[in-house]
Amino acid sequence: MKKIRVGIVNYLNTKPLIYGLQRPPISEQIELVAEYPAKLARMLKDNEIDVGLIPVAAIADLSSYYIAGDHCIGAEGEIASVCLFSEVPMNDIKKVYLDYQSRSSVALLKWLMKEYWGIDPEIIQAEDEGYRTQIKGTTAGLVIGDRALEQRRISTFIYDLGSEWRAITGLPFVFAAWVSTKPLPENFIKIFNEANELGLHHIDEIVAESPSAIYDLKKYYTLHLSYRLDERKKQGMERFLQVISQKDIESQQLPVT
Repeated sequence: MKKIRVGIVNYLNTKPLIYGLQRPPISEQIELVAEYPAKLARMLKDNEIDVGLIPVAAIADLSSYYIAGDHCIGAEGEIASVCLFSEVPMNDIKKVYLDYQSRSSVALLKWLMKEYWGIDPEIIQAEDEGYRTQIKGTTAGLVIGDRALEQRRISTFIYDLGSEWRAITGLPFVFAAWVSTKPLPENFIKIFNEANELGLHHIDEIVAESPSAIYDLKKYYTLHLSYRLDERKKQGMERFLQVISQKDIESQQLPVT
């Protein structure tokens, strides 16, 4: 039987979801394909994978989509690993680099700057890792994932996008969800859900296997991250998709890679 191609992200925040996917019985039915979030979105659109943990913002690019399963990369408030970093206060920021690995975070940051923070800095789309060296003076940068946990130890000012969204909307935020462009078999979804859930019951083991000096991973997995795609998160996701469908947000030209 042809294996189902599952696009994953090898960030620390995905380890609890990937834990079960790497083990039988589902490991025998799938092929794991690792890339950064924005590239996974493109691969799903181009039919290079069958289901992927893609940025929610990328859903708007799909002609049809299906949410696969009941898990996601979400946050009830502070996420810690999706932040705007700066050496100066927000109102003194003149330039902002956008993380090339991101989609949802980029869209959320643009919305926050325009609609709530009231700042209008020059926007620069980063193309590689070199942009992080430019986060100095009045130049800020959006950084996501493990690199954001590293950046927390460098930058003076940290604006957490999960916290900002929660303060404004009262809703949790979903940064990435399992999405397919075609319906997946119900029996597959069942074991896929079970595999995603497995890691949530082995957090201590995952922390032990992933020693990190950059952040307290037990705190990260249990306090900052929220993996179950419940009704409140679905509401937050729907609200966000409405936000980025607005013409004034679209006109800001979200990146396509």
